[in-house]
Amino acid sequence: MSGNWQVLRECRKIEYVYTGFWRQAMKELEERILRDGQVLGGGILKVDSFVNHQVDAALMDLCGREFAGRFAHLGATKVLTAEISGIAPALTTALHLGLPVVYARKTKPVTMPDQVYLTLAPSHTKGRMVELIISPEYLAGGEKVLIIDDFLASGATILGLVRLAEAAGSEIVGIGTLIEKTFEGGREALKHLNLPVEALASIASMDEGKIMFNRQ
Repeated sequence: MSGNWQVLRECRKIEYVYTGFWRQAMKELEERILRDGQVLGGGILKVDSFVNHQVDAALMDLCGREFAGRFAHLGATKVLTAEISGIAPALTTALHLGLPVVYARKTKPVTMPDQVYLTLAPSHTKGRMVELIISPEYLAGGEKVLIIDDFLASGATILGLVRLAEAAGSEIVGIGTLIEKTFEGGREALKHLNLPVEALASIASMDEGKIMFNRQ
């Protein structure tokens, strides 16, 4: 695979050393957004054909490798996300880090215990508040949690995940998202956490249906 990844495996811990000068995951994700993403208005970017409904497994694997390379040094013990759109990138990231994934449910199944961690967060696409629920069976005190999600927009969903992890007594060590819409202020909303925040594609604007990326 391009990017010259060298993979070192010791005691089930995976460390990625990235020796390339170009982040292939960022390039391929941006190209896919331009080709298949749809600006629906109201700040909504539809990526259902490769992230949120139909999943491009190869692209998600590439993104997971990139996240693993960026966050391997943090010593995370679990990856946390929210159903359902965050599951694909969280799963591939966890795979390459050798970690389990916990995802916050939006409805409480009968299999969950009576006592759960629960918070509310606004959903941009649903236009209402949604519940985020985690069983204490799978998130406990002392965990080092890496949050991976599909979008960083206002930051509301990620802050909801932070609240759940803190309620469990876990420590957040980093935050990664596939796509950041910088014009919605989410990064600023997360600034007080003093955590590394990484986005593979950073969108500066979607004015008049045209996607413009921030360039580093």
